[in-house]
Amino acid sequence: QVQLVESGGGLVQAGGSLRLSCAPSGRTFNAYAVGWFRQAPGKEREFVAAISWSGGNTYYADSVKGRFTISRDNAKNTVHLQMNSLKPEDTAVYYCAATLVVGPYYVHLKEYEYDNWGQGTQVTVSS
Repeated sequence: QVQLVESGGGLVQAGGSLRLSCAPSGRTFNAYAVGWFRQAPGKEREFVAAISWSGGNTYYADSVKGRFTISRDNAKNTVHLQMNSLKPEDTAVYYCAATLVVGPYYVHLKEYEYDNWGQGTQVTVSS
């Protein structure tokens, strides 16, 4: 098991930007694919973005495509989610998730494919 720590959430006006970060506690992110999910009040948790171990493959939910960018710095053991042009409907608790993979290009999109989760960080976008 890997403990994941998210940071970077907060309150921002519509149209603004935030950058979320995710890092493992006490170990490396090597050989882990990483994803971001979010859960808005009264809604189920949904997929936002994912990145392969190598960083060479990324995937986005249609609702964030063109506005969010997932990236990773394996040297610094960190994955980022850059969120631009934020909308009130992006308001949610954002969760980082990670899973060991057998190859550098695998990307996982489903919750059940991840076995390590962070505690979540709140993102609130005001209109």
